[in-house]
Amino acid sequence: MLQTTGLTVRFGGHVAVNAVSCAFAPGTLTAIVGPNGAGKTTYFNLISGQIKASAGTVILNGRVLTGLSASERTRAGLGRAFQLTNLFPNLSVLENVRLAVQATGSHRLGLRLSSIWSDHTGVLARARTILDDVSMLDKAESPVASLPHGDQRKLEVALLMALEPQVFMFDEPTAGMSADEAPVILNLIRKLKADKSKIILLVEHKMDVVRELADRIIVLTNGTLVADGEPAEVIASPVVQEAYLGITKETKETKETEAA
Repeated sequence: MLQTTGLTVRFGGHVAVNAVSCAFAPGTLTAIVGPNGAGKTTYFNLISGQIKASAGTVILNGRVLTGLSASERTRAGLGRAFQLTNLFPNLSVLENVRLAVQATGSHRLGLRLSSIWSDHTGVLARARTILDDVSMLDKAESPVASLPHGDQRKLEVALLMALEPQVFMFDEPTAGMSADEAPVILNLIRKLKADKSKIILLVEHKMDVVRELADRIIVLTNGTLVADGEPAEVIASPVVQEAYLGITKETKETKETEAA
């Protein structure tokens, strides 16, 4: 279970995230939506440790993560993908994944000399398996800098998979992708969703993607949690219609009158 309790951050006099308390259970994909500037990415940054909270806590499986760095939270089980790809552009695709596999607890440095070669072989085998899972094995030796944007986003998902986190966090995973590229990423997220031991958090502006993938939606407006529930229920709620879609009660009544 991942939980935030009273999570808050202030930038000067501005409260960007305001006392957000929410729990996320394994086997559930939760979409976090809201208008621009609502605090969605900031909330992500507070959970994953990119930003230090002004107040509140982040807890994973009973362990308080609030005082930990982003890298320590990754080792604790939080896997984060960003709006912009975060890769090693001058290394090959395989080397990027190999480094992520090696960073996990089962493949740390500091082995006995006699174990180094066998461990290296195991790391490469695991990296190739992950690349096969994301349909990128044929590009294993390609420099990351030469990849199109869609393949770079796929590779970032591969890096998350290599880290074997309990929590997958995707911040607008299809941002900047063409209509042909986006389905590949969404299919990867569907595969991850099939593992009911994982928690998936998704920040996404595209409501068709949210409707298709989400088991649950939470809505932030001005940094405050204003709605939480099943997708159909949340999307239909007046607060979401107004805050996210810009549809007020008066607008809806006007459209209904015009249609009549």
